[in-house]
Amino acid sequence: MSSLGASPQRAGAGIAVPGALSLRRAGQGRGDRAFHGTMRAVALAFVAIMAAIVVALVIESWPALRAFGWRFVVGTNWDPVAESFGALPFIYGTLVSSLLALIIAVPLGIGAAIFLAELAPFWARNPIAFLIELLAAIPSVVYGLWGIFVLAPFLRVWLQPFLGASLGFLPLFQGPPYGVGMLAAGIILAIMVVPFIATVSREVLLAVPRTQREAALALGATQWETTRMAVLRYGRSGLVGAVLLGLGRALGETMAVTMVIGNRPEIAASLFAPGYTMASVLANEFTEATSDLYLSALVEIGLILLVLTVIVNALARLLVWSVGGAITAGRE
Repeated sequence: MSSLGASPQRAGAGIAVPGALSLRRAGQGRGDRAFHGTMRAVALAFVAIMAAIVVALVIESWPALRAFGWRFVVGTNWDPVAESFGALPFIYGTLVSSLLALIIAVPLGIGAAIFLAELAPFWARNPIAFLIELLAAIPSVVYGLWGIFVLAPFLRVWLQPFLGASLGFLPLFQGPPYGVGMLAAGIILAIMVVPFIATVSREVLLAVPRTQREAALALGATQWETTRMAVLRYGRSGLVGAVLLGLGRALGETMAVTMVIGNRPEIAASLFAPGYTMASVLANEFTEATSDLYLSALVEIGLILLVLTVIVNALARLLVWSVGGAITAGRE
């Protein structure tokens, strides 16, 4: 009798009470809503910060925008004493040094990515990739010091005289060999950009489905033909995105470029001549601005640099996402 009387209690002990279930579900619902609300607030905070930066730059640069208009972008005269400001030499220096860096860094970065993803022995891939990524951890000022004491003397004594003697008929390689100048800035930027291009390109190539390689090899393609036709063609959008990410990194570099570019606001065809970039003029002259219009002109240069960098990075992200979507669709 005692066992029979106790069994209903034991059987009923495992049955959940409807009220307890509703309370537990209500607690979980409140937790989910709190989590979603917190994450939404965090995401919106970044949007608000970006919008606040843009608004602050527009407000601070408004005197220069009102005084010069579009003439500020196309003007070549930079005279703080006469309060005549034009940003074209800085835009020119930024674009030329960045494009020169890409011309040097893209073959090196994509070549390193191909080697690490397709050709390198498995035991060597991670150590080499780590060493390449380590270049991105070196402070910019260290690159600048190396550029002043090692790169600039090498360019002045050896490389620039050689280029002038052999290719001096081209406007790009004419003029006295200063050592510092646009060529030095481009080489420094190339060294700093290579880790970004190589790392992102390697991840893109590793994400290409193995079936692409196997199909090409089954048709009799060589290893190089497989890499060129099956791997690189499949991931070309991601590779372009990696290059644009490197370009965005080069556009905003400050200290290393400031130390080796020469800092002269002029537009010269020769790569040996000194130049100036938008980031460099901000670093050099922001604390020296003696008038409101001078300060406003510098802030407007910062606004132009921000817009240019955002456009480049947005294009890079879109291309990387497009190749990621294509790879996911191919796997499905």
